[in-house]
Amino acid sequence: MKARPVFLGIASGVLAVALLLLYLHRVEQEAAGGRKVPVLIALAVIPRGQAITESMLGARDLPMAYVDERVLRAADKDKILGLKATNTIPIQQSIVWNDVMAVKDDQRPLSALVQPGNRATPIRVQITDVLSLIHAGDFIDILCVCGEAKDSSVLLQRVLVLATGMDTTGAAAGKDAAQRATVLTVSASLQESQLLAVAMEKGKLNAIVRNPGDQRITEAPVDVSAAALTDASRRQAIQSPRRKVSSGPTELKEVRR
Repeated sequence: MKARPVFLGIASGVLAVALLLLYLHRVEQEAAGGRKVPVLIALAVIPRGQAITESMLGARDLPMAYVDERVLRAADKDKILGLKATNTIPIQQSIVWNDVMAVKDDQRPLSALVQPGNRATPIRVQITDVLSLIHAGDFIDILCVCGEAKDSSVLLQRVLVLATGMDTTGAAAGKDAAQRATVLTVSASLQESQLLAVAMEKGKLNAIVRNPGDQRITEAPVDVSAAALTDASRRQAIQSPRRKVSSGPTELKEVRR
């Protein structure tokens, strides 16, 4: 009878130590960027225009925090074999979709670009000159001007563009640019696709381009109402700090850089 409490005490201690070790392992893993993901790398320099072969490709594990949707996973290797490199890829560099988009005469199937769990979702966007500069492989934020009040809402942030018009190469340019930019096809989850479908019925979508290295997501961005256009205090509150500095010669120099 006396041995039972002792046994239970030892078992509880062992369990507590195991849980502590598990917790420390998780903290260490999160501090290091999360679980490791195998991604494709170039085992040798791959010149621009060179068809990619299996011998050119290797794999390396990277923390999830440092792997975005553009980076090719090791499981995607078969999808890019035979495609031509659109950029010279240095040795040991991780390969992204932009590096292996097919040339214009050899379009890649759209389905081959969709990441598992996501959908290729076409969206109609406001036609502007900027849209002609958006290419497959870019990241955008999507805004919606919806409702009778014409409020502006941030629908999605850091969305991967899979195609612009009929182009999946990311390399089209010239007089066809405006035509291909009337519709963007983006990578979105099923529920995100539903949100975009409703937004297109209720209002107009705008695409704003972001730096590909910027992985920041603004938590719960506030809607901007049409009333802000005529309310000076609201406009002042909306402006970011960099817009509030004096617009003297120093600022103009920064802009020109």
